[in-house]
Amino acid sequence: MDEYKIDSHKLMYHVDRVGAWLKGKPIYPVYMEVSPAGSCNHRCVYCALDFMEYQPRFLKTVIFKKRLKEMGKLGVKSIMYAGEGEPFLHKDMADIIAATKRSGIDAAVTSNAVLFSEKIASAALPYLSWIKVSINAGTPLTYAKIHRTKPEDFNKVIKNMAYAAKLRGKHGYSCALGMQAILLPDNYGEIELLAKQARAIGMDYLVVKPYSQHPLSKTVKFKDIKYDKYLDLASKLKSLNAGNFNVVFRMHTMQKWDKQERNYKHCLALPFWAYIDAGGNVWACSMYLTKDKFCLGNIYKNSFKEIWESPKRDKLTRWAANELNTDKCRVNCRMDEVNRYLWELTHPSAHVNFI
Repeated sequence: MDEYKIDSHKLMYHVDRVGAWLKGKPIYPVYMEVSPAGSCNHRCVYCALDFMEYQPRFLKTVIFKKRLKEMGKLGVKSIMYAGEGEPFLHKDMADIIAATKRSGIDAAVTSNAVLFSEKIASAALPYLSWIKVSINAGTPLTYAKIHRTKPEDFNKVIKNMAYAAKLRGKHGYSCALGMQAILLPDNYGEIELLAKQARAIGMDYLVVKPYSQHPLSKTVKFKDIKYDKYLDLASKLKSLNAGNFNVVFRMHTMQKWDKQERNYKHCLALPFWAYIDAGGNVWACSMYLTKDKFCLGNIYKNSFKEIWESPKRDKLTRWAANELNTDKCRVNCRMDEVNRYLWELTHPSAHVNFI
């Protein structure tokens, strides 16, 4: 059961924001993705953001915490820390997570969890809505090949997340603990084993998702992968659901990847989200990182309000909604389901009054 709607979207829960947008009123993002660190301790074979070059840069804590307070007051609801690097390489990551929640913004992390030590878990877990761990194999050797790291990192991740589960149980924290794997020919035979291990150490879920080719990525090894021959795995994994543990097999997203079809021609989702990279740059879309047209400003130079209400962002948003050709965009991008929903709202079929 996908209780968190991981294979869908949650914009329908923000009726006020959608309603204001439909009326042409200015709105602030519901959700943001932030990259605290540009560098990474892994070099995964599927990495979509390898073109960012794993730069050794980190968000400036003092300035970013100031912007967090501002963004919370402006109406930003959630931030996922992930991006082009490994979040926990930032020395102040636990402090940033706590500051996010104190600013009235829900905080979450996608991480490889190798550095998610007992000390960091103890400091961060009380303030997190969820942490999702990228772990793309069921054995240390396959893990090392896919993540391009040491086999012992696999055991570190299992140990770290087992501790997080015990810590959550001891203190009654509400943080959801999950793992995710990109389904590849290289790990297909180990996904069931991974699910069993995730369940055994107290995870809430394992997400099994498809690969998605970033148009700017140097990695092209899996660009032609098809998922129709892997869909039988869904029924096998369903049998492992037990108690509070579920496998979320993203079949809908896999089928969209195979079909490569969209119901929308342009991008309507930009007003509802934003991306901040490890250098403090605010981007309208992570698909176009490095493209100046999509860089809205920098939080070290301007307030978030100044950046979001700038003529550049307004012009770009209007262009994306009316001219951007989404056929050239990343299949299954972060805002794909949101765009499908917004397109249907603004381009309704006949007979919608017959509810």
